[in-house]
Amino acid sequence: MRTRAAVSAALASAGILIAGWQSGVHIADTSSAVASAATGTAGSTGTGTDDSTASSGSSGAGTTGATGTTGASAKAVGTYAGSVVQTRFGSVQVQITVQAGKITDVTALQLTDAERKSVQISNRAAPLLRDEVLQAQSANVQTISGATVTSDAYLNSLQAALDAANL
Repeated sequence: MRTRAAVSAALASAGILIAGWQSGVHIADTSSAVASAATGTAGSTGTGTDDSTASSGSSGAGTTGATGTTGASAKAVGTYAGSVVQTRFGSVQVQITVQAGKITDVTALQLTDAERKSVQISNRAAPLLRDEVLQAQSANVQTISGATVTSDAYLNSLQAALDAANL
């Protein structure tokens, strides 16, 4: 009986270590996806196993508008699409509209839709995230409770769009 308990404890510990290791790999994948989206190149798609994290992939950040001048100090004007971020509940992509260097609109081009519950969560979280982003004028906002995966993916895509707009 004690042997079974010891083996179970060892397996549980190994599982926790592996989950932590995979979360660390996820963070590196997300950073590289955001960095590659800012440069307009495609990144790789990862798959996460942790319920509270979103795996990200990049299809490249594109612009449908243009800035009047180039450089980071230029006042951005136009519409910028963030990278497509893959989660276990579906894809998330955000687009921003910029006028005179300020975010004037945030539109969710894709939201998680793998299940009916995912759609409900996305429909609840997206307007709240939009309002927070417009108020903060950055991706530095709190995630929505109960919509962690969607919030993280939304904010990762948003950051890629902000990077594309040099904001």
